[in-house]
Amino acid sequence: MPKYCLILLVAAAMLALAAGPQKFENRPAVLIGNNRLEVLVLPEGTMIASVVLKDDRAQLSPLWNPARLAREAKDKNTFGDVTGHFLCVDGFGSVSKEEQAAGLPGHGEAHGKEFALDSSYVKGEGIYSFTADLPIAQEHVTRTMRLREGEQVLQVDTEIESMLGFDRPIFWAEHATIGAPFLEPDVTVVDMPAVRAKTRPYDPAKAMGLPHRLPSDQEFKWPLAPGADGKFINLRAAPKSPNSGDHTTCLLDPKRKTVFVTMLNPKRRLLLGYVFRPSEYPWVQSWEFYPKNGMLARGLEFSTMPFDLPRREVIEQNSLFGTLLYRWLPAKSKVGSRFLMFYTRTPANMFNIDDVRLEKGAIVIEDAAAKATVRLTTAATL
Repeated sequence: MPKYCLILLVAAAMLALAAGPQKFENRPAVLIGNNRLEVLVLPEGTMIASVVLKDDRAQLSPLWNPARLAREAKDKNTFGDVTGHFLCVDGFGSVSKEEQAAGLPGHGEAHGKEFALDSSYVKGEGIYSFTADLPIAQEHVTRTMRLREGEQVLQVDTEIESMLGFDRPIFWAEHATIGAPFLEPDVTVVDMPAVRAKTRPYDPAKAMGLPHRLPSDQEFKWPLAPGADGKFINLRAAPKSPNSGDHTTCLLDPKRKTVFVTMLNPKRRLLLGYVFRPSEYPWVQSWEFYPKNGMLARGLEFSTMPFDLPRREVIEQNSLFGTLLYRWLPAKSKVGSRFLMFYTRTPANMFNIDDVRLEKGAIVIEDAAAKATVRLTTAATL
């Protein structure tokens, strides 16, 4: 091999592996990058903290950064260490007093664990394998992220292995969250192939925090939800004058091989999206945090369950809309999942995402009314 070719190969490998320490909000981070995309991942919990387009002068990440938002608002960060897209395993929601006494945190152990990293570069692909033990749940988690040269698609594979000798239900959510300034009131819109939807049950007499726009425990047809005042509200976008906090769930179309949830800012012509199997993540939870100061956040949490609740409540409810609310993890065995995350520019006339699908080596994104299409080349499959 000529010497200059070897130098080019080494340079490409260094680019993909992003050698050297990185920081995100003064926390250790790993840069997963290529010639199109840069993704910052925290070893703590494998949180996907930031994603930016390499050629974007503004370097705008759509992902939620509560530390930055609090700093800009000259306020206190009340969300702790969570940021961006974080993993909730095993458990999603608050814990019982017995679980709390045993040391189990809300949203499971994974998001607070320091993961070990093993990385490699093979045939134009950066491969990053994060591993951690969850001692309370007695599980071993492996999270593998892959980014190929020339692609704008991050492939994430997760495997959970049980150390116990009996079958048990597990609770799992990918807490993907967008934030300001990408999340703009009455601008940024969410789309997904939902077939049924429901507002989260709550007691109006005990409601705390931001005011509710939506009533408790009401089924509706996405995206038009009944407002507390009786008028319908389109949930695709945050309200023009924010001052509310609500939580809804959507059951995605189980007849599709793959489903999606997208977040489009048509003014900035930027789109963040996820593609996954409905058999692994049947639900998308929409957590809305819309304070008056404009420091908005919105979770699009694809998960095994419709709401983040204590495991006893989930087991007792068992199902919703004929769909089981958890996955089974067999004794001394493994279960896994895969999702694809993409970030791209969009045409000026793209305002809705009607479909996202994998087709002949590409993710195809369509706005049917505008006849606008984006094709993202990828070798990833589902």
